[in-house]
Amino acid sequence: MKKNVILYKTIPNTQLARLQQQFNVTVFDEVTEENRASFQQALSTAEGIIGASYPITAKELALAPHLKAASTISVGVDQFDIDAMNARKIPLMHTPNVLTETTADTIFTLVLCSARRIIEMAEMVKNGQWTKSIGESDYGSNVNGKTIGILGMGRIGYAVAKRANAGFGMPVLYYSNHAHAEAETKLNARRCDLDTLLKESDFVCVVVPLLPSTEKLIGKTELAKMKPSAFLINGSRGKIIDEAALIAALENGTIRGAGLDVFEVEPLPTDSKLLTLPNVVALPHIGSATHETRYAMVECAVDNLIAALNGDLSENCANISAIQAR
Repeated sequence: MKKNVILYKTIPNTQLARLQQQFNVTVFDEVTEENRASFQQALSTAEGIIGASYPITAKELALAPHLKAASTISVGVDQFDIDAMNARKIPLMHTPNVLTETTADTIFTLVLCSARRIIEMAEMVKNGQWTKSIGESDYGSNVNGKTIGILGMGRIGYAVAKRANAGFGMPVLYYSNHAHAEAETKLNARRCDLDTLLKESDFVCVVVPLLPSTEKLIGKTELAKMKPSAFLINGSRGKIIDEAALIAALENGTIRGAGLDVFEVEPLPTDSKLLTLPNVVALPHIGSATHETRYAMVECAVDNLIAALNGDLSENCANISAIQAR
C-alpha cells in the first residue's frame, strides 16, 4: 500500500509525477489562511511531507501522528521545529549541495553591486539623469584586494571565499566554530574571532544558518566595530541581523552600505526604511533562484523523501545525529 504524502509547494510536473508514482499525494500549491484547516486535516494521515516556505511547528507535528519523514526544498531548516522532530526521531531531509554555487554567485553579486553602487547608477541612467560625466559624489569603492570577512565557513562560505580570493585577490578572514583546513591551505584564509573579523574586514558576509545562537548575531555593538567604509552582506537569513540596528548604522554612517537578499520579514514590507536608503541593495531572496538550481533542489528533495520513507538516511538528513542517538 502506498504511503500518504503531502506536497505543500508547487513543483514541476515531472517531479510531481515521481512522487505520485511512489505515494498517495495530497497537493497544496501553498498553505494559506484559506486552506490551512484542510492542510492540518491532511496531516492526520500523512507519513511524509515535502515543501518549503511554510513553518512546520510543534502544533502541526502534533497533528501528524503517523509522520515518518519531512523533506524541505531548501538548505535551511529553520522553518521546522527541530526539537519536536528530534523528540519523535522524525528525519528532516534538506538540499545542502545543489544550491552552493548559485547562492555564492548571488552573495558576491551583492558585494559588487554594493561597492560599485550598481543599482543606483543603473537607475540614474534609466531615469535620464546621466547628463554629464559622473563626479566624486557618484564614485563607488574598490573590491579587488580588499579584505573579506565571512561569518560561517561551510559550503557556501567556502564558495564565496574562492570567488573573493581567486577572482579578486581578496584576503579572507573567517569566523566559524570549526577550522576549515582547505580554506586555510588553498585560499590562505585566516580564522579569527568575531571582533577581529568585524574590525579588519572591508566586506562582512553573513552565511551562518539561523539558530538560537545566531539570531541577531549582528547588532548595534557589532556594527559599531566595523569600519565606516565597510559593507555588510547578508545571504543567509534576515533574523541573523538586528534590522533596526542596521538601519540606524546605515543612516548615521557607522558603515558605508549593505547588500541584502534576506530580511527579518519576507516579503519586505513596502514601508521598510531599508527601501528609502540609497546605500542599500535589496533583493527578493533570490539566492538560489535560477531555473537550473531550483529544479535541482526540487529533484533532490523528492529523492530525499523517497529515500527517507524507504529507510535510507545516508544522505542529506539535517538531524541525523538526533535520529541515531539512543
